[in-house]
Amino acid sequence: MEVLREWERLHGEIKGRTLVDIGSGPTIYQLLSAFEHFQEVIMTDYLEVNRQELKMWLSNEPGAFDWSPYFKHVCKLEGKGEPWKDKQKRLREHVSRVIPVDVHQPRPLGGELLSGSVDCLVSSFCLEACSPNLEAFQKALEHVIGLLKPKGHFLWIGALEESYYLAGEARLNVVPVTEDIVKKALHTAKCVVREFSTYSMTPSMKVGVDDVSGIFFVWAQKDDPK
Repeated sequence: MEVLREWERLHGEIKGRTLVDIGSGPTIYQLLSAFEHFQEVIMTDYLEVNRQELKMWLSNEPGAFDWSPYFKHVCKLEGKGEPWKDKQKRLREHVSRVIPVDVHQPRPLGGELLSGSVDCLVSSFCLEACSPNLEAFQKALEHVIGLLKPKGHFLWIGALEESYYLAGEARLNVVPVTEDIVKKALHTAKCVVREFSTYSMTPSMKVGVDDVSGIFFVWAQKDDPK
């Protein structure tokens, strides 16, 4: 839940109309504090099965994943005494769309959103996991950053030095990145790094499903050419 603590600390400066989550997967945890500071949230994923899972939860359909323990925990962390069901209702109301994304295309969201129109992007464990090599990773980052307005915010969480992860019986490759690689990639993508934090994986967190050594959290802003 480190991302939630970061959001609470930074929320005074990071706000606006539109928040886009790049590569949501079938999860919502990454938005549980973030959505409060924007008028509209757009969730995205490459896989139809993930988008359908999100839509099931948003529509409160039978069989959707139960995120209530996460809402309860976040409400406790935020310490506002808010009933978790109120926060859950607001998140469902904030999400306007669940749409396809392909970060390897110059226009990752197709015609859904114009380049340079987004106030803030969130992305968690996506770009390194879906890129076959560092060149593709760099291009994917540049494509995503292109969605931001000048001085728009990018909140990015990713894995350090990870080469694979397991999804059931499938072993999926990840392009390994270091702190230095991530910082250089952001500079090349014309971003100003406002904050960069890393967290090392403790032995208890290494459960054999990947070989990640740590996690990075980035707060960056798209450079303003003016």
